[in-house]
Amino acid sequence: MSNEMKASLILDKDFRIGDIDPRIYGSFIEHLGRAVYGGIYEKDHPTADDMGFRRDVLDLVKELNVPMVRYPGGNFLSGYDWEDGVGPLEDRPRRLELAWKTIEPNWIGTNEFAEWAKRANSEVMMAVNLGTRGIEAARNLLEYCNHPSGSKYSDLRIKHGYKEPHNFKLWCLGNEMDGHWQIGHKTAEEYGRLACETARVMKMIDPTIELVASGSSGTWMKTWPEWETIVLDHIYPNADYISMHTYVGNPGNNLSEYLAESLGIDEYIRGTISAVDYVQAKKRGKKQVNLSFDEWNVWFHSNEADTKIEPWGIAPPQLEDHYNFEDALVIGTLIITLLKHADRVKVACLAQLVNVIAPIMTKTGGPAWKQTIFYPFLHASNFGRGAAMNVQVKCPTYKSEKFGDVSLIETVATMDEEKGALTLFAVNRSQDSGLPMEADFRQFPDYKVVEHIVLENADIKAINTIENPNTVAPHTNGSAKITDGKLTAVLPKLSWNVIRLSAR
Repeated sequence: MSNEMKASLILDKDFRIGDIDPRIYGSFIEHLGRAVYGGIYEKDHPTADDMGFRRDVLDLVKELNVPMVRYPGGNFLSGYDWEDGVGPLEDRPRRLELAWKTIEPNWIGTNEFAEWAKRANSEVMMAVNLGTRGIEAARNLLEYCNHPSGSKYSDLRIKHGYKEPHNFKLWCLGNEMDGHWQIGHKTAEEYGRLACETARVMKMIDPTIELVASGSSGTWMKTWPEWETIVLDHIYPNADYISMHTYVGNPGNNLSEYLAESLGIDEYIRGTISAVDYVQAKKRGKKQVNLSFDEWNVWFHSNEADTKIEPWGIAPPQLEDHYNFEDALVIGTLIITLLKHADRVKVACLAQLVNVIAPIMTKTGGPAWKQTIFYPFLHASNFGRGAAMNVQVKCPTYKSEKFGDVSLIETVATMDEEKGALTLFAVNRSQDSGLPMEADFRQFPDYKVVEHIVLENADIKAINTIENPNTVAPHTNGSAKITDGKLTAVLPKLSWNVIRLSAR
């Protein structure tokens, strides 16, 4: 590690990466564990509204400012019959849910979730089953959701009490279709052909929708990135995005390596972009297919606990990771990495939103609280709007066995010119000391520091619990200031920092 323990940054108005699509701060709700039943919906809860939605959870989702939520899966999607979840509750069947070995009661379906999303100030990223279903079911679901009236399925929606169409504009064509764990998983050729024809029919019904083709399930799959090239070779004319999925963890309890995982995400994004652009060049196409990173998070804490769950229950506590402070730091580095690719990553979904590997936890019949990872996502979603800006960084590094040289600082800036807002996001990976930072801000002479938010904790394993929900929480006592065109601050060791500036 370098002996010169300080960081020098340069930010220029011309260091523009690209416009940030607000949907990069999307999330995900799957019919899995207590995400739906006991998460967003609990009809006997003291805060339940007229539809049984937990208002305490809605308040936290609105605080996160989530613009879009992917639904209804996930692995659940590949065995789901959407017709089970619409119409009178007394007519809805209970199904064996094979992906997670539970009973699905279908108390919540398409219409209810659309209403929940409205109450959460969010949009729905809808998904069609290309595991056990196909073109016909996808066509019918789109007609049910988006066609105004005068057809079989649009009139059925009206009969079910929803006169106005939902007008879902973003649709996923299946989920992780290369995964051997996926119901109805397929080869790239099989999926590419099915997705191509499904997309063509869906855009006949509603040409205004955008479609996400299912990419490989991650770089650890032998199918990546050849899967992307084969699938896009079929669906390129009708695909707007290709999906990406990644989860990271620290099962070996190696903090240095864990904090470097964002470099792997960066490699994954760059590799997928190369595969996508190869197809565009091969086809001599004009349209650019962008990326939908519609599953990403930390996931490893709950793996052992999930093996002990008895099958065929309703909404058992599955995938309930209890996040600690080091997880929050990693989430901060992953958010920064997504923003560094804002020119191509236009959609992203923190997976998931409530109880299941989530920033929000609930107790059945009791309160809801914020997990440690709630805060980096909250700050980015609320303050990281406008355009992403590249920051030139010179600072000490450390050696990672997996990723080589790792900068002690992971950082990106965002600029919202309309609001006169500039935000610098930074994670200090140093486990030894605070890091003095000096940033050249001469290009922004009229800006002043609004606040310097810091998330830090002496105990990297500290968690928030129902009894102590604020053990890990941010403060605004950071040291950032601007003097003579230089922004200076000390970034505390192992900290997430948000330095907000505004035009005077």
